[in-house]
Amino acid sequence: MQKTSSKYKYLILFNIPAVAFYAVFVLYPLFGTFILSLFNTEKFVGLANFNFLFNDQVTSERFWNGLLNSTEYFFISAAVQLPIGLLLAALLTSGAVRRLTGFYRTAIFIPATLSVVIVGFIWSLIISPLWGIVSFPLLGNKLTALPTLSLMWSWSSVGIPMIFLYSALLAIPTDILEAARVDGASGMRVFWQIKLPIIYPQLGLLTILTFIWSFNMFDQIYAVAGGAPGPDFSTDVLGTMFYRTFFGWRAQVGDPNLGAATATVIFFIMAAITASYFFIVQRRLKISEL
Repeated sequence: MQKTSSKYKYLILFNIPAVAFYAVFVLYPLFGTFILSLFNTEKFVGLANFNFLFNDQVTSERFWNGLLNSTEYFFISAAVQLPIGLLLAALLTSGAVRRLTGFYRTAIFIPATLSVVIVGFIWSLIISPLWGIVSFPLLGNKLTALPTLSLMWSWSSVGIPMIFLYSALLAIPTDILEAARVDGASGMRVFWQIKLPIIYPQLGLLTILTFIWSFNMFDQIYAVAGGAPGPDFSTDVLGTMFYRTFFGWRAQVGDPNLGAATATVIFFIMAAITASYFFIVQRRLKISEL
């Protein structure tokens, strides 16, 4: 009993710094944001800011447009990053690339280490109609602006899923793969019927991480287009919509209380989808893996 009590005492002691850091820098700001959303200047108004967010004709239109754009941003990013990352990881672990594997792995991952401002500046020059390689104004057209920004981010971030999946493929026990090859399975069959099902949990985790990154997206769009919502609000995601609501932009006056309500709604949307994924999808993936 004394040994058990001592073990838990040290466990609690070593977890206090992490819990304190989480409480101060995560829980307190979240709680403070929610409290701020219940006020109008210094007057308590309850859920009036949320009611205004969803029922005001202009504000609600901007919010739902930002939600739709964030969703589109996520689907484009996931459809580009995950398949390409999986392909690159499969090639690097298949033995097809026998030399300079470390060089290719590093070269693919380097864009993920670049500053968002640098990536935005480089691609702004590349696709500029004036001095770039594209004559069509991709960022000036409402049909192409958001997909272009999403592809720019995918280019810089594809190394992250590649490294995740590369590590997952390397962790597969070699005896399973050797047994399949002894039974006459081809390389493609081994990948599709053995390797891919084993790394389904990692693919699922990368999908939800891409969702979180996409719905938190602000810095890249701001680095390229500033706080302006792009042509006809086509690049206005939830992050930029919240920024303009909270801090204001040009002639638009900022409203911290309405901005806090917007941030609270965004948080609950992300928390609900993430929790649903972990309780429904990821749990089944782990069961099927076992």
